[in-house]
Amino acid sequence: MSRNNLTLAVAGTACLLAARLFAQEPPANPAAAAAPAPNSVNDTARLLAGLAPAADPAAVELAKQSSWQQHAKSFDSAWVNLEKNQLGKVRTWAKANIADAHAAKGTVFYMFSGPDFLYADTFYPQATTYVLCGLEPVGKIPDLSKLPAKALGGELHALQGSINTVLNLSFFITKQMQGDLQNHSLSGTLPLLYIFLERSGKTPQDVSYVSVDEEGTLTTPAESTARSSKNPASGVRIRFLAEGSDTVRTLYYFCTDISDGGLKHSGFLKFCKTLAPGNACVKSASYLMHESEFSAVRSFLLENAGTLVQDDSGIPVSFFKPDTWQLRVFGHYPGPIPLFKNCYQPKLAEYYKTTKPEPLDFGIGYRHHASESTLMVASRKKATDDEAANIKEPPAAVPVKE
Repeated sequence: MSRNNLTLAVAGTACLLAARLFAQEPPANPAAAAAPAPNSVNDTARLLAGLAPAADPAAVELAKQSSWQQHAKSFDSAWVNLEKNQLGKVRTWAKANIADAHAAKGTVFYMFSGPDFLYADTFYPQATTYVLCGLEPVGKIPDLSKLPAKALGGELHALQGSINTVLNLSFFITKQMQGDLQNHSLSGTLPLLYIFLERSGKTPQDVSYVSVDEEGTLTTPAESTARSSKNPASGVRIRFLAEGSDTVRTLYYFCTDISDGGLKHSGFLKFCKTLAPGNACVKSASYLMHESEFSAVRSFLLENAGTLVQDDSGIPVSFFKPDTWQLRVFGHYPGPIPLFKNCYQPKLAEYYKTTKPEPLDFGIGYRHHASESTLMVASRKKATDDEAANIKEPPAAVPVKE
């Protein structure tokens, strides 16, 4: 079986080797010109997340159905288990081992993420801007007023199926997720982002489609433009509030090919640069940054991340120069799963043997059992006085063309 087919079969992140074959259509029927009012966005998100909506009439009416009540009960149970067995442990680990980054405001870059906001938020809960990307399409902005009551049960069942792996294994199986949501009214990554935001204690304020031109300038296209656009960097922007804070934060998700070929006529990394420097995380990334055709995104992270948390599927350890990075390793390094056996890193194995890695009490990545999981932290060393004098402050605001 070819490397491409192997990756497509299992890869649990958004940007698989299929990136080389990228031919993404724009989101179907986008509603950028008439995005829902804040209370409607939040109530829609709450309904999808199995939380009681507050005011939106369509959401309140749908919540009376037994199918929604079963959905809510199922999600309540799933999130109790997820918090106890996974997210709570990840959060405790982050507070202890990346304390400054865990408390930092600013930007988080999560490449190859798909809609996995959960882990970006758990590693870096104080960030004001999150940039996620993958090949999964954004989908339509959910509009419950147009959802037939009799269709609710099937739509909720599909959503549950699409996130089961991230709840149980810590990563998405992209092909399975796409199948679960195919030919459904609630399609693409948006419903999943809604769910993860609400279950993380966030309150969505507004949502709009966005795209980035070749120069890295963010635009919010009109509906007709968004429908016909074949922009290589198109996505969605969700502004939200975190519990206990009145600071409006921003989540971007871009459906985009971040291989070197895909970035050739894309301003995605230029846009990201306007938000840099920041912190980053990578997991279950199909070992794509081990390959030469993903050199641009690898270089971007190496140049712009202050702290990078990743499993062994991220940037190979050989790319971290000792004079620039401090490396710490946690858990174990049994090597990749058989599917990616060619991505074994002898240098990383030696690092685990010659240092004293601290244990992990949670699993992460493709080897999702705690006894087998690999996690490393790369922290940029402080610049000298001469180097610091040449570091430019990031711009106060991202250029946006409404």
